[in-house]
Amino acid sequence: MTDQLVLPPDPDPAHGLLTAPPPLRRLFCNRTLNLRSIKVIGYDMDYTLIHYHADEWEGRAYAHLRQRLLAQGWPVEHLVFEPDRVQRGLVIDKQLGNILKVNRFGYIKQSMHGTRMLTMDEQRQSYGRTLVDLADSARYVFLNTLFEVSEGCMFAQLVELLDQRLLPETLGYEALYRRVRFTLDRAHVEGELKAEILADPDRYVAIDEELPLALVDQREAGKKLLLITNSEWSYTQAMMSYAFDRFLPEGQTWRDLFSYVVVSARKPGFFSAQALMFEVMEDTGMLRLAEGDLQVGKVYFGGNADRLEKTLGVDGDQIMYVGDHMLTDVLNSKKLQQWRTALILRELEAELEAQLKWAPKQRQIDALMAEKGALEFQFSQLRAQRQRQRLGYGPILTTVAATTEAMNDLRERMIALDGRVAPMVAAAGQIHNRHWGLLMRTGNDKSLLARQIEHHADIYTSRVSNFLYETPFVFLRSLRGSLPHDPE
Repeated sequence: MTDQLVLPPDPDPAHGLLTAPPPLRRLFCNRTLNLRSIKVIGYDMDYTLIHYHADEWEGRAYAHLRQRLLAQGWPVEHLVFEPDRVQRGLVIDKQLGNILKVNRFGYIKQSMHGTRMLTMDEQRQSYGRTLVDLADSARYVFLNTLFEVSEGCMFAQLVELLDQRLLPETLGYEALYRRVRFTLDRAHVEGELKAEILADPDRYVAIDEELPLALVDQREAGKKLLLITNSEWSYTQAMMSYAFDRFLPEGQTWRDLFSYVVVSARKPGFFSAQALMFEVMEDTGMLRLAEGDLQVGKVYFGGNADRLEKTLGVDGDQIMYVGDHMLTDVLNSKKLQQWRTALILRELEAELEAQLKWAPKQRQIDALMAEKGALEFQFSQLRAQRQRQRLGYGPILTTVAATTEAMNDLRERMIALDGRVAPMVAAAGQIHNRHWGLLMRTGNDKSLLARQIEHHADIYTSRVSNFLYETPFVFLRSLRGSLPHDPE
């Protein structure tokens, strides 16, 4: 996709090197990070080191969820998975049965009830001055990861059935969400989904040939690599072997990349609890209590970050953890352990691609809006002048008739501009996703997802192999933050 859209930068003619990463493969920095000072890099697995074809994976998750609800007698046989119905970063309102897109200040900018987008009037009637606060977990659920796309899609469709009184009358929206969450969790816990993936990994797993080299670079640069995943050992072993081993030198496997492997980590509890850690007997899968310091090359079950950090003998800010889940991977490792953090946002490539294609039209919108702003400024000056004329105070610069004529002319020009801008702005709101637009924006403002990333992730990028371009020696500097009063 990258090569089709934007050619990589021209190499440095003196050394045959890239002068910058390809535009869609950059690391984006919120907080300055010298990767040379990072001694340990921990990785999540699912949707981080192992990326799935999201529509295939979530489609099967949705199918399992639908089948289980059907077995409970729910009339869901006609429902189909709509992957663009929801996206990461939206908020489920369990109280009103809505799905919301929220800006960085908590204001609701778009909302959907069932599968129907609400009008602005309907939204105002439902929420008035309500600000979304994710701390209110009894009401709001933030969709942190691609794993939650199938959940959000099914919830939206079931809201419609509940409103039509086709589901048990004792259910409310909150109970409906709990039923969806519980049913999907059962499918994961019982291993049905993972068994399908193991049986046909070519269908579900998106291979990244550059990824193993990126990790080898980091290991050879002296960094200890960790794998910390909530997946169980048998699944981890199979997926990592499938995705890595074919690209490593003969005789090496993915295990050679990692100093420590922790499976069934039970994140986010891994970063806060003091659970016991067990060694996994790799040939049998049996567990043995791990006593003393952890041993390099072993596989461990459960445990906690404090024990791992003590074994590593490094401070929190010398460890970076890389994952795809805002809460489980990024927020807790930073807040509780003070580790540096990197968020993997695979959808970012499609979003950047959409923005690049849209850029010429965005420049047109910006120019038209600047013109409109100038007209509005003049119109406001004339309104103030007419007010002074009517009430007889202040300097009177012209006649009432001349002021009225000038205002009428400006009004017509602004109306004409609105007619040109409105359809372009509407189209801009459908970039990347026809229902919700861009992940990281709500109109001109940052989305709640962007605010979460900004607050909790030191850096973010679309895939782990992007470290290949930046190398283990990069010094990432955050951009100077923009303020409304900054010179343009």
